Amino acid sequence: MSNITREQMEFDVLIIGGGPAGLSAAIRLKQLAPSVEICLIEKASEIGAHIVSGAVLELTALNELIPDWKQKGAPLDTPVNNERVFYLSSEEKSTTIPIIKSLMPAMNNHGNVIVSLGDFCRWLAAQAEELGIEIFPGFSGNELIIEDDKVVGIITGDMGLEKDGAQGANHEPGMELRAKYTMFAEGCRGSLSKKLMDKFNLRQGVDPQTYGLGIKELWEIPAHKHKPGYIQHSFGWPLDNSTYGGSWLYHFGDNLVSFGFVIGLDYKNPWLSPFEEMQRSKNHPVVKYHLEGGRRISYSARALSEGGLQSIPKLSFPGGVLIGDAAGFLNMPKIKGTHTAMKSGMLAAEAIAEALTTQEVEPISYQFRLRKSWLWKELYQARNIRPAFAKFGARIGTLYTGFDSMVRGKVPWTFHHRLADNEKLEAASACKKIEYAKPDDQLTFSRESSVFLANIDHRDDQPIHLKLKNPAIWKTVNWEVFHSPESRYCPAGVYEAVDTEEGKEPKLQINSQNCIHCKTCDIKDPTQNIDWETPEGGSGPNYPGGM
Repeated sequence: MSNITREQMEFDVLIIGGGPAGLSAAIRLKQLAPSVEICLIEKASEIGAHIVSGAVLELTALNELIPDWKQKGAPLDTPVNNERVFYLSSEEKSTTIPIIKSLMPAMNNHGNVIVSLGDFCRWLAAQAEELGIEIFPGFSGNELIIEDDKVVGIITGDMGLEKDGAQGANHEPGMELRAKYTMFAEGCRGSLSKKLMDKFNLRQGVDPQTYGLGIKELWEIPAHKHKPGYIQHSFGWPLDNSTYGGSWLYHFGDNLVSFGFVIGLDYKNPWLSPFEEMQRSKNHPVVKYHLEGGRRISYSARALSEGGLQSIPKLSFPGGVLIGDAAGFLNMPKIKGTHTAMKSGMLAAEAIAEALTTQEVEPISYQFRLRKSWLWKELYQARNIRPAFAKFGARIGTLYTGFDSMVRGKVPWTFHHRLADNEKLEAASACKKIEYAKPDDQLTFSRESSVFLANIDHRDDQPIHLKLKNPAIWKTVNWEVFHSPESRYCPAGVYEAVDTEEGKEPKLQINSQNCIHCKTCDIKDPTQNIDWETPEGGSGPNYPGGM
């Protein structure tokens, strides 16, 4: 830790992250122990600013947390009323896959609602503040405070540092936020969560986490095409049999459509670009019909923890817990993680309420509560779906999914993830180069125009938050073996190979001001040489409410 004199604030419980997991944890803990002092910090400029609209919410956890959510004005106004699943066999052809409740329960969305997840989080924050919970947006968790082998809080990031790390004229040192217990709800691949897993060896004995990259666009479409409550999923083209992924399309709000594409980051071909695959997927008739004639109004991307039950680390440690997607609670077959994140936060809150009473160093009952909950049962039933696709490929994996779903996961085996995603890339010389068409700027777009819609705000002269641990590795490994895969897997154009002409020395240019905080580089870099750290608080995308 640095020798800078810092302001200190002390609380009973500190929560890092203002998404569904962190907010639900705060509310549940305050319900159980009204006198407990709780502080929640969020690195975005406001709650919900890093969450773009359009998600399907299962109400299970919300009904438990706030049973009277309707009376309290929760922004959940679009129930699912029609859903379809397509297998795309080619650029033009598709086959409708019937959703049979008894055979495909994970894909059945009866009773769920389409929401603006950003607005939903803003509403949860309002409920939390009414209970007396202190919420501080615009503060990033930068450093752990560990004393006597116990987490006792965090240090927020300094404000006003120059690009070289020197203190600028408006420098304000980060604060020490201390607490009896700290809950880490940073989302997928959180920077502090990574450090915790290393420090306390939380991943010992579990499978490597595997990830997906979700790229999302928000569209406003003509009123005559809009069908509130309609949702659509597709898989197949444009991805090959060895690459996991697919798209979603949700109609909600005032003529709004959320269109997105998820691709597994365990793909092998370094020439593949998730962004370009997403763009060309919009040319298929089953997608194009909905978006054609519309206007794209927002863009985002984020990594998703897809590993499931086998990849969940030990969840408690001296002084705190991991919750939400920081731990990996996404249910991949359902393509949903909000209700599971909320439930994990609620269970952790119950464990911490107990620990506050018993003064335990580690809230160990969290793991036991989880194993007794519907959340554990749900993830156990889904445990084989994602690894089956990695094991068998898309076609056989789909057939296996149908079988496994039919028996509700009650099989005597468990498939495992053997390698991390960064270990899956093959040499560029051994793979087929993929040629992508130029964007038409009506249906398909460039990275540059997309990033503009993320409304990014990074102070130009702040320190670069994307670090190369060993800059020399880039040329010998990333360039010479994989031909700069980061210039393709980054959905925001952050990484750019320059001086690649004959006779010049190739270099990596990092355009950190483009970063939309998806964390893909931290996951997919072949040698794990890229380290994503939190930028200055309030930096990054700013997705407004009401969209």
